[in-house]
Amino acid sequence: MAIGVFDSGVGGLTVHRELTQRFPQRDFIYLADQAHAPYGGRGGEDIVELTKAGCERLFEAGASVVVLACNTASAIALRRLQQTWIPGLRERLGRPVNVLGIIVPTIEAATGLPWSFEAERPQEGEKIQAVDITGVFCTAATAISRVFEIEIDKRREDIAVFCEPCPGLAGLIELGAPVEELTVVVNDHVDALRRRIGRHPDKAILGCTHYEIIAELFAAALPPGTALIEQPTAVADALDRYFARHPEYALGDSGRRDFLTTGQAGPQSDLVARFWGAPLTFDQA
Repeated sequence: MAIGVFDSGVGGLTVHRELTQRFPQRDFIYLADQAHAPYGGRGGEDIVELTKAGCERLFEAGASVVVLACNTASAIALRRLQQTWIPGLRERLGRPVNVLGIIVPTIEAATGLPWSFEAERPQEGEKIQAVDITGVFCTAATAISRVFEIEIDKRREDIAVFCEPCPGLAGLIELGAPVEELTVVVNDHVDALRRRIGRHPDKAILGCTHYEIIAELFAAALPPGTALIEQPTAVADALDRYFARHPEYALGDSGRRDFLTTGQAGPQSDLVARFWGAPLTFDQA
């Protein structure tokens, strides 16, 4: 048994690395759907079916819990899978299984409030002045879902959220594009968000796990001191709490690490190797 981590490509390694550091004794299986990456420009039904197929592969490999280390999959597919697929899968496999996302922990970290909290609506005539602006850099599909705007507004009316879709950026990172090229793209999107808001955001969420691989480029493009909400840390914290509440999941205890891909097996890019701290090779799923 193991913890499964799923992403369209290498971006989920940012979450995977944090989880393996938090739970070093647990067994992990990472699956990158590189044959279909990136997900950000795909339609909703396509994303749901690809995510389901990836999760099914991980459950077949022995995962008890699958973490969708992909904002697009979490925003578009997670609820459907939890409501319409997981109950029947539990019955078919005869053991506890679940799929968890990364947006809920991110919103908890961004608002400082638990997911169960919902703010009271202001009285008629009462005005709420937004005192904090949060920028979200994400894929087109995540931006279209408006999940960050909707869910943060439910909890904190004093936070204004602006999403900046970055089409193509995840693909460039997946291909290991030169840092110089990535820097130009990141700077352009940070500047586009600034122009739309009228100023830089107070905080920023890297709403695509691929972007965490080049987090230093976003930090350099934003004004000094701009807080970056760290998804990997937020997800690890949330998973720690989840496992404490749900001891029924078998997670393995041999420290096994498997890396699988639906794409071409072999070494990953130099960009990924620099982030990971060593060369990283994926096996064929």
